[in-house]
Amino acid sequence: MPPSQKRARRYDPVRTRSAVLAQFAHVREAVGTLTPGQLALPTRLGDWTVRELAAHLTMALSGVTRSLELPAPAPAKPELTLVEWPASTADRAARIADDSRALAADHPDLDALYGEVAGRFEEMVPGAGDERLLTTRVGTMRLADFLVTRTVELVVHTDDLNEAAGLDIPYDRQALAACTRLLADALAEKAPGGSVEVRIPPFAVVQCVPGPRHTRGTPPNVVETDPLTWIRLATGRTEWARALDEAKVGASGERADLAALLPLMG
Repeated sequence: MPPSQKRARRYDPVRTRSAVLAQFAHVREAVGTLTPGQLALPTRLGDWTVRELAAHLTMALSGVTRSLELPAPAPAKPELTLVEWPASTADRAARIADDSRALAADHPDLDALYGEVAGRFEEMVPGAGDERLLTTRVGTMRLADFLVTRTVELVVHTDDLNEAAGLDIPYDRQALAACTRLLADALAEKAPGGSVEVRIPPFAVVQCVPGPRHTRGTPPNVVETDPLTWIRLATGRTEWARALDEAKVGASGERADLAALLPLMG
């Protein structure tokens, strides 16, 4: 079935909003414990420091409220669907890096920044309609859809922060689920088909890759991994070959090689 004819996965906007706030609270608590030495540490994101990464994480929420402060855009329909969002992110990296460095430099008190951003989000977002159109960096999106993308931003960068600063920030289950599902659906959008079944228990199963469609019994081509490994693969934090070598991914069948399709986000 062509991607345009697939029924889009539905997300509960209230649960999504709660998940965004819960993950943001986990990050805020951890950032509040960081020492000056930890804040100066490098990250796996080019030349970003932990301080810049921590500042950047607030943009996951402030991007929503900043868009809500603008007049609703003129298009009657969204320019970008939720499942198209991951592929649209690659061209924004340089500008986002500049904005994150400026934000970190302008806000030495990170806890105050986190408090301000969370307060503004809680004030503005619950009263906005789910169908409200927002002008985002990549195009016009529904508020409900844009909130799902915030779980990706928060979960992915929580993992970056844990790796860089040796932290153990927890993942809100709903945020991790939404992030995993969106990136799995993005794979199915990029490589439509039914010859490979990708399993990411307990959150997602999708079929993808052109070829013979599986209809019953054990699929001939299966990929299985855990949510965090999948997220790292989909965002380029780890490579397919490395994940296979480390037994973080199971892949069986002649078509069960996703290396050429990854990463999904820049």
